[in-house]
Amino acid sequence: MKIEVFADDESAAKAAARIIAEEAREAVEARGRFVMAVSGGRTPWIMMRALASEELPWGKVHVVQVDERVAPEGDADRNLTHLRESLLDHTPIRPEQIHAMPVESPDLETAARQYASTLSEIAGSPPRLDLVHLGLGPDGHTASLIPGDPVLGVTDADVALTGIYQERRRMTLTYPVINRARRILWLVTGREKTAMLDRLDKGDVTIPSGRISREQAIIVADRAAAGDLSAA
Repeated sequence: MKIEVFADDESAAKAAARIIAEEAREAVEARGRFVMAVSGGRTPWIMMRALASEELPWGKVHVVQVDERVAPEGDADRNLTHLRESLLDHTPIRPEQIHAMPVESPDLETAARQYASTLSEIAGSPPRLDLVHLGLGPDGHTASLIPGDPVLGVTDADVALTGIYQERRRMTLTYPVINRARRILWLVTGREKTAMLDRLDKGDVTIPSGRISREQAIIVADRAAAGDLSAA
């Protein structure tokens, strides 16, 4: 697993955007489309705004969600709200190329299966995403793979539901589909992430993030999060 360290969160986010752009161009040239999964968070929205300024074959890009809170459409807690704001107003991407997790459904279990089917339609069966962007929580979670939640044990579905975490249930991609990705891009910023980033770098499988495949992964971090880690 490679790590790249930058001076601050903004420069790390912009570097992550450049990596995504390069992966997108290569994927479209090789396979005719680029399918990426995006996580939420303040720094990722900086990344997505930077990505919007890149020269990409936007007509062949599909964006799916890594995870989403169960909340109404337009809610400020929804990752989708910020994702659409970052891309729809600033790129030629069409609304139908951003695939929303159906967390407004009254039947969330069925909705999770429907989203898994959507992934298969755009990324093959079983789906293999071109790039999955992940963050890292101070508790070691990534996506909505939360310490102690039964979702950690899901191996027979690509999309699943969590229990209540920080006042909301979530829909999330699971280990199988994340670990099939061609590229895993970690964006980790902030001093509160230092301890967990060190554990992630060492492959500590006792934290949820430590069970993500390392072979195709790159970590982009700011100096505050990286601590004593050096780029390699």
